Amino acid sequence: MISEQKKENWTLVIKPKRHLFDVNLKELWKYRDLIILFVRRDFVSKYKQTILGPLWFIIQPLLTTIMFTVVFGHIAGISTNGLPQVLFYMSGIVSWNYFSTCINSTSNTFLQNAHIFGKVYFPRLTVPISIVISNLIQFVIQFVFLLFFMLYFWISGANFTPNIYILLIPFLLILMAGLGLGFGIVISSLTTKYRDLTNLVSFGIQLWMYATPVIYPLSEIPEKYSLIIIANPVSAIVETFRYSLLGGSEPSLYNLLYSFVFMIVILSIGILMFNRIEKSFMDTV
Repeated sequence: MISEQKKENWTLVIKPKRHLFDVNLKELWKYRDLIILFVRRDFVSKYKQTILGPLWFIIQPLLTTIMFTVVFGHIAGISTNGLPQVLFYMSGIVSWNYFSTCINSTSNTFLQNAHIFGKVYFPRLTVPISIVISNLIQFVIQFVFLLFFMLYFWISGANFTPNIYILLIPFLLILMAGLGLGFGIVISSLTTKYRDLTNLVSFGIQLWMYATPVIYPLSEIPEKYSLIIIANPVSAIVETFRYSLLGGSEPSLYNLLYSFVFMIVILSIGILMFNRIEKSFMDTV
């Protein structure tokens, strides 16, 4: 008589994903420690062998603000709605930098981590999520730097008025993170097959910035072009972020609602595409 085999109690069972909507988001929470490790890895490795280290977080927006103030403020004479030019440009740069860095960093998820993905199992979404979180550290440093400039201009008697909208900043960060993650993983999924898209990402983001009210207020856009700028989901976020800190023309909450809906849509599309590509990307990378 054949003895009955004892059933083994496995703590983890890995199953193949059988369809497009087979997405286990709960699994991400189980791997939260791995996300924290990836966040630390991204932050340390990025500036480990640099001379100035995290000071680059401050140098970049400072130099960009100076350039924008000279070129767009003094030479081109673009209006800032009476707000101090330095604060106007720096607030736009700080908010835009977080969004653009999230896209740039997550758009190479598959290509840069192929050596890891091919050796060990873990939820692949942990990598782009950790990138978005590590970029948040950069945002916080730049935001504090912006607050010091605001304090200096306030002591100097500059005309700007922070308001209740400042409470929306955490929500704005979620919107920027969601949009950056969504667009980033869509691009990352496409680049596994179409490598030349990587050459267009940086250039496309630079053009995108000029379609966003970073160097100009939304109120100064001619009416025939306003619809194009408003259709940009990042426009309302940057405008609301700047208004919350400096005042000026009050942004439309309907535009912010549009950005939220757009974020949900592009993030859902990105996760579904990412979920589909991760099953077979090692055959194409």
